[in-house]
Amino acid sequence: MTVHTPVPSGKLPIYMIGAGGIVNTAHLPAYVIAGYNVQGIFDIDNNRAKSTAGKFNIPHVFTSMDDMLANALAECVFDVAVPGAEVISILEKLPSGSSVLLQKPMGENYDEAKKILELVRSKKLNAAINFQLRYAPYILAAKDLIHKGLIGELNDVEVNVNVYTPWHLWDFLFSSPRVEILYHSIHYIDLVRNLLGNPRSVYAKTTKHPSMPHLSSVRSNIIMDYGEMVRANILTNHCHNYGTPKQHSYIKMEGSKGAVKIDFGALINYPRGAADSFEYILLENGKEPQWQQKKIEGSWFPHAFIGSMAQVMLAAEGLIEKPDNAAEDCIYTMACVEAAYRSSEAGGVSLHDL
Repeated sequence: MTVHTPVPSGKLPIYMIGAGGIVNTAHLPAYVIAGYNVQGIFDIDNNRAKSTAGKFNIPHVFTSMDDMLANALAECVFDVAVPGAEVISILEKLPSGSSVLLQKPMGENYDEAKKILELVRSKKLNAAINFQLRYAPYILAAKDLIHKGLIGELNDVEVNVNVYTPWHLWDFLFSSPRVEILYHSIHYIDLVRNLLGNPRSVYAKTTKHPSMPHLSSVRSNIIMDYGEMVRANILTNHCHNYGTPKQHSYIKMEGSKGAVKIDFGALINYPRGAADSFEYILLENGKEPQWQQKKIEGSWFPHAFIGSMAQVMLAAEGLIEKPDNAAEDCIYTMACVEAAYRSSEAGGVSLHDL
């Protein structure tokens, strides 16, 4: 669980592969805030690449991957933000020993994730996966309390999301056999892993909704099993189309000596969003428990994306051995996702079997 790390120099040039919505709304705004050095961009839609380059003052727009690879500086980071199905073909083209940040998920399924890991190993890539919720400012603040022992030993982690998500903004999801867990709850699965380590097992059920019948799933219940004394639950509903007053999205962490509750507003009235809040409570003998608020600068989008890239840069600069979000670690997030889907398909215990 990374809490405090050195700060990278930010001088390593970054080459963007992909110029879609997430690049324009999160990656590049984050890199501007951090002062990172973005030198080039390529997208199969050259006009889109040119438009993005113009907005973010990126000096070089490439017409092909080969063009980018021929002109990229030897010491650099490739930021790959393309659909999961395209990741393997791009990794095959990158020079051995490259530093690369891959947009999540790590492939479309666990088999692809294993192929990605094989490529990372065989080509000796310094590769990380952009599971950026780990580095959201309010998560780092919570980790700091945990690291200092102020809330004691974690025994309960809960993520609860009840919002209305406009899935039509992502056309490719309508043909995807997996949606909610693979493209959304995967963030929470990764966060729980980052806090508690790998679970013993995973129970899950992911479902459709009558208002969104063309999507494979839009609601999920996930239990990550850490034994008898620790609870880790993820509950998501993206179909609460009844106005914003009863929408909510929070992460709650309870320990033996205190607790943290984070209301994250990015999903409320998406993409407009709402304000975040960070509250915590520390138990003290003889005192009535009292919740306190803490002001946190920055949010999930775009600020968490600074941390994902920082990990790759730190490893490339030799300041840390490997990224906290290395492919070698994130393969277990993909294993948990696979376990969740298999659990959902297997179903529960039928009453006819009793």
